[in-house]
Amino acid sequence: MFFVEIPLLNDINVVSISVRIILAIIIGGILGIERGRKHHPAGFRTHILVCLGAAMVMMTNQFIVELYGGDPSRLGAQVVSGIGFLGAGTIIITRRNQVKGLTTAAGLWAAACLGLAVGIGFYEGAILVGFVVLLIMTVFQKVDMWFMINAKYMNVYVSFESMGDFDTFLSFCSEINIKVLDVELSKSKIPNESGVFCLVLLENRKRKKRSEIIHAISNLDFVKQIEEL
Repeated sequence: MFFVEIPLLNDINVVSISVRIILAIIIGGILGIERGRKHHPAGFRTHILVCLGAAMVMMTNQFIVELYGGDPSRLGAQVVSGIGFLGAGTIIITRRNQVKGLTTAAGLWAAACLGLAVGIGFYEGAILVGFVVLLIMTVFQKVDMWFMINAKYMNVYVSFESMGDFDTFLSFCSEINIKVLDVELSKSKIPNESGVFCLVLLENRKRKKRSEIIHAISNLDFVKQIEEL
């Protein structure tokens, strides 16, 4: 183990507190940089504050236990449940019913858990898991994209001028061997503006390139807008 042979780092003292603060800043900052460069709502400073705050909670808890006794996990448990409120604030549902911010919310929760590990002196676990979390948020994103590109099903947002155009759209999908599995329709809520908007789940039977499908549909004269979700 990295620090197990250094008792000074396991107790609450100036040295261990300094090491834990620096480590929390480094781990939280690394995760925050990855989110921040992609312009997500919770970025560099947010992840540092979450990780550092969680570490402070555990250091305080350890200090209380050493001084007065009690449950060494009591305050940490409140962080694990309480961080959900902050994470929920990063999750948004667009008007097209597209959910965004889930990875950022999970990253904040992970940053808090890593901060708790650092704060109690579990340095090995914090460093190793922090590396794995960073790996998931970077390298694994490419794996996720590969699965999405090669998936049999795809969700698209399409807008038309009228319901008649939607019927023509269904006929076109049948012609190119794309099956419509589910449809959610809605009309424009803006006064004096016509239009039909729909969320469509498509089954790509022939495993055509998704870009080709989107391009073919966007070239239809009656399609106002199309976007894959």
